[in-house]
Amino acid sequence: MKRITGLVLFLSIIFIYTGYSQTSQKAVTDQVFVDKEGVMRWKKTGKEANFFGVNYTVPFAYGYRSHKALGVDLEKAIDQDVYHFSRLGLDAFRVHVWDAEISDKEGNLINNEHLRLFDYLIAQLEKRNIKILITPIAFWGNGYPEKDEKTGSFSNVYGKGPSVVKEEAFVAQERYIAQLLKHKNPYTKLTYVNDANIIAMEINNEPHHSGPKARTTEYVNRMAKATRSTGWTKPVFYNISESPWYSDAVVKADVDGHSFQWYPTGLVANHTLQGNFLPNVDKYVIPFDSIPAFKNRAKMVYEFDAGDVLQSYMYPAMARSFRSAGFQWATQFAYDPIATAYANTEYQTHYLNLAYTPSKAISLLIASKAFHQLPRSKSYGTYPVDTLFNAFRVSYRQSLSEMNAAREFYYSNTTQTKPVNISTLAKIAGVGSSPIVKYSGYGAYFLDKLDDGIWRLEVMPDAIHIRDPFAKASPKKEVTRIQWLDQSMQISLPNLGYDFEIKGLNDGNSFKSTSSTNGFNIKPGTYLLVKKGKNSSKWKATSKFGSITLNEFVAPKSVNADPFIVHQPYSEVTAGKAYTLNLKATGVNEADKLSIELHNSANKWKTVDVLRKSAYDYQVEVPAELVVAGVLNYKIVVRKADGTWIAFPDAVKGNPTDWDYINEGEYKTFVATANSPIELFNTNVDRSKVDIYAPDWTNFSTTQVTGEKSGQLLLRTSINNSQAGKEMAWQFYFADKVKGRKADLLTRDKLMLSARSDNGPIRVKISLITNEAQVYSAYVTVNKKLSEIEIPIKSLIKDNLLLLPRPYPGFQTLNLTTVEAPHLDLNEIERLGISFTADQSETTSIEVESILLQ
Repeated sequence: MKRITGLVLFLSIIFIYTGYSQTSQKAVTDQVFVDKEGVMRWKKTGKEANFFGVNYTVPFAYGYRSHKALGVDLEKAIDQDVYHFSRLGLDAFRVHVWDAEISDKEGNLINNEHLRLFDYLIAQLEKRNIKILITPIAFWGNGYPEKDEKTGSFSNVYGKGPSVVKEEAFVAQERYIAQLLKHKNPYTKLTYVNDANIIAMEINNEPHHSGPKARTTEYVNRMAKATRSTGWTKPVFYNISESPWYSDAVVKADVDGHSFQWYPTGLVANHTLQGNFLPNVDKYVIPFDSIPAFKNRAKMVYEFDAGDVLQSYMYPAMARSFRSAGFQWATQFAYDPIATAYANTEYQTHYLNLAYTPSKAISLLIASKAFHQLPRSKSYGTYPVDTLFNAFRVSYRQSLSEMNAAREFYYSNTTQTKPVNISTLAKIAGVGSSPIVKYSGYGAYFLDKLDDGIWRLEVMPDAIHIRDPFAKASPKKEVTRIQWLDQSMQISLPNLGYDFEIKGLNDGNSFKSTSSTNGFNIKPGTYLLVKKGKNSSKWKATSKFGSITLNEFVAPKSVNADPFIVHQPYSEVTAGKAYTLNLKATGVNEADKLSIELHNSANKWKTVDVLRKSAYDYQVEVPAELVVAGVLNYKIVVRKADGTWIAFPDAVKGNPTDWDYINEGEYKTFVATANSPIELFNTNVDRSKVDIYAPDWTNFSTTQVTGEKSGQLLLRTSINNSQAGKEMAWQFYFADKVKGRKADLLTRDKLMLSARSDNGPIRVKISLITNEAQVYSAYVTVNKKLSEIEIPIKSLIKDNLLLLPRPYPGFQTLNLTTVEAPHLDLNEIERLGISFTADQSETTSIEVESILLQ
């Protein structure tokens, strides 16, 4: 009897325990839900749930192969990058899982190295309290930027389009989804279904639907059913923006929300885009509100980026527009791994890494704050009014994102803004200088208040952009150079005083010093800053603070220490006027000397020493007597302390003045007479950087054709009559071309357009666009014969802005009505535009040779 009673008691305890465990597990398995109004909320509190972060691809495809090629420890690489995610305050991760690498033709899951590394990544993200959204199916091959491998997976066999149409592909995907979600992560010891930190899933990545709409609805429903058959009760999202003409069929399906993307400056320009793109992110348009069921669906952004833009003002503006549109999840695509970011080979059109693009990374930190703090569905007006929103500010002219709140102060570039309350600050992060931190370096830094009078300082090494990161990429081509130098820093915080103690925290950092009124010199690392008289004994190097440990520090070493000169010569300057050249130099120290070897069209030669302004910045004045009409040629020479001479632009060793020096590489600047025209556009040199818009990309062409002058090209843009009544256009950023003749701009009073048209006369619009996105336009008639058309500046009238590069997806706004401006200021012009309307001719075209200011 006692034995039976004991057994009953034992079984009762087991029942209670397992029942409690199951209840507890179920309670925490689903952290969020979507309510009847389509709002994602925390189950525990009922409050709105918002998430902001990045995509990241190291376990798969090129990300995996590139690390293997470099001999990098993949787990260590993941640890390092995830630390930086946490350092940037991100709380969301998404990636389209390369099903091509972890499945077979029938959809069976293959438990291999890619899946193991993905599991490891998930576990590391969870340690930093970063939530995960899984997109099980990418459809893509695993090659880009290399060739795809034949993996034998279902997506490899069927392809992207057929995978959402063919029955056998449906079955394979159902099997794959079920097996993936029930797969147990060896690091977390949980299935994806039961992992509370995996909060939602998006069925697939950018589906291309075709065929009957009913089949599309069936596909989505079957994939959702396969998901829920595993016990999955978390939100299920499905993409609606990639195939918008199937939106009604997608909304009919049984899902909880829909996913969108945003590339407001297009993709793959093959060069760094210049200009003010804040109008491109003024608003995110959602055209599906007319579908009744859509109103009850949650909205997420699975990918976004300002492609090919290196400046640091875009991300918070995008976050603002996302919140105004009602989004609750947004993940940038894609964060560059620290191991390969030196060359930006991951995705050429994207470039984001804390070490290598510090200003953009701090901008992303600020965007995350904005995304979490701004209310959903609130409008902040139209550009430029919406550059200020709550505690946030963005500025194109300053290349600046900024957050200024009582406890937090962040800036992506040097700012003059004063904190709203310096005495209550607890978190500071920035690049450059501000009223509270003066810093001579080129990396990011973080200041976190641990206690009264005790702060943690983290300083990243300097990042110097030495080549265009958006041009053709190669692991052999370094685009950003990391430099570890001591830099000066001065911190002005009442909570620290001026004479605080500085102690190194990270491994190998034994630095100890005391600040003075003039600040201190600091090298990359983490430090404990202690106010004079404060006891900091409770704060050890291994102490935890939030999701980080005080002594954690991750930064790359430089991959190349050779001298390198970063310099862009002026395209054109005005004769008879001295002018200043600026350049950056890496791999050069104070003992080395720089000079410039000049010679002009009059065969006059001169050597001028270059003045060192800071660790990397140099300056030299070109004397007026050498600036004569014609061409000015020069080399920049580095004279190392060991006697080595290196001449740029080609980095060739040797003294250019020696009789047997044969390298002919030189910088060249055209020297114009004072009253000569100022060239804004010339097809011969500018054709590769034109942004094109066509209403239908299958019915237009852009080519270069020969003109009437020997060696002169014309840019030909044409569109066929299937697009009759629609506009074709192009724009070109010319501000860099006219920098050397900026002082002459205000003396010009007309535009000169050299152009012709096969089916002329046609009506063409020419526009000038300012750095504040003000547009001034005039219409001219272009005839069949190539001729110069004069357009008086005073004839230009205020116009709407055509948003180029064309924002993607294509249902985004194409035009922006800007605020009225008093008059056109030629000192502020930076872009020009050409547009025309297709007529009933078989082809409507225009051929442009050049555009001048005269």
